[in-house]
Amino acid sequence: MKKNLQHNKGFSLLELLVVISIIAIMITLGISSYSTAQKKSRDSKRKSDLKDVQSALEQYYSVCGNIYPIPVGFYSGGIICSSPSIAILPNLPSDPRGTTSYTCSSCNSTSYTLCASLETENVTAFCVSNLQ
Repeated sequence: MKKNLQHNKGFSLLELLVVISIIAIMITLGISSYSTAQKKSRDSKRKSDLKDVQSALEQYYSVCGNIYPIPVGFYSGGIICSSPSIAILPNLPSDPRGTTSYTCSSCNSTSYTLCASLETENVTAFCVSNLQ
């Protein structure tokens, strides 16, 4: 008596389900990591932008008579000294996501505090000031 052995040439349903589950878990982890990396990147850009504006304000202070420009909006017209006529930072950076903007609190001719909302850190805002 010979047994008729059949050789399966495919995968069982259980094997396919295990592989599909592993792939789904890997995709979920990858998307999560990518999202976190994007948030960190945008936060770094926000911090860099505020430091650039701070540098421009300090340059304005030293060139334009030891006063800071009083902002209209968030310096919507740029940071431009009228006497002498110097465009220190004609185009201000904008938030990388575009949903929020940078804010200027307590801004006057003698002081400023610039802030940006952050996405990833425990502290929800990053601020720079001439009082630091």
